[in-house]
Amino acid sequence: MPAPRTKFYQVGSFAVGNRLLPPEQRAVQAAPDRGNALTSGHRACRGCGEALGARYAIDAAIRATGGRMIAVNATGCLEVFSTPYPETAWQVSWIHSLFGNAPAVATGVAAALKAKGRTDVRVVGQGGDGGTVDIGFACLSGMFERGDDVLYICYDNQAYMNTGVQRSGATPPAARTATTPVPGNAFGQGKNAPLIAMAHEIPYVATATVADLRDLEYKVRRAMDFRGARYLHVLVPCPLGWVTAACDTIRVARLATESGLFPVFEAEGGEVTGVTKIRRRIPVDDYLKLQGRYAHLFADPPRTDVVARIQASADRNIRRFGLVD
Repeated sequence: MPAPRTKFYQVGSFAVGNRLLPPEQRAVQAAPDRGNALTSGHRACRGCGEALGARYAIDAAIRATGGRMIAVNATGCLEVFSTPYPETAWQVSWIHSLFGNAPAVATGVAAALKAKGRTDVRVVGQGGDGGTVDIGFACLSGMFERGDDVLYICYDNQAYMNTGVQRSGATPPAARTATTPVPGNAFGQGKNAPLIAMAHEIPYVATATVADLRDLEYKVRRAMDFRGARYLHVLVPCPLGWVTAACDTIRVARLATESGLFPVFEAEGGEVTGVTKIRRRIPVDDYLKLQGRYAHLFADPPRTDVVARIQASADRNIRRFGLVD
């Protein structure tokens, strides 16, 4: 089922939103006892979607587990900007793994807890799209196939941003990167990790974006209701790699969903159980034009044929997931 919608009220200058909601409906970040898992001292870029997504996701996991959880973090942007040796911005039990083995390390932690009879402590693995859909793909598939009791979260910024904006298996068609210069990444390459996770028929798979943080919190809490392998794929725009303004991170993520290019849904046992409907459908041009990585599509002459193919992909997502009533 999709995240329940919350009605907000405004009754003056200083009473907005969560202040008028009962405690059980308030966002995790609105609570005075929130975990603050990722705190001050990290070195993320301005407007970093990954830092925002990781803080909300892990804080929600801390709330759902009563603070009894261990995070396993793959090498990548999130690890590099949050733990420059000998410092750390994490306030949670946290382990740094290699680029490609975070799912395997998380599996080992879960197995060790099981051997000790500690069913109360939960495990969350996390990494970027490169460490998830490329380098760590075999370990991730093995984790799914075995049904290991781990929630794995992929923070998808659609390229290897930490090492210089190289193409990853999650880089979308026509996007320019350091290794896919103009005319950009080819169509037909890459992987749809959420659909691959669904093909394993694991208990829970969901997608989310930093444009709807309450939905992200809800899906982390929902994932913790299950045992076994679970997967959450979060779209986290990167101003550096996407060549966007730092102030546009939330806007770009919202346009990705409203165009249909990034469907937001939940699935259980391989079957879609809920989708987030598009409230105001937009053409893909509105999403693409905000990003410098697509600037070549709107040069002189414009590549209307490429934009049309991207629009066709968005239209297919809308039909497949029933995103528009």
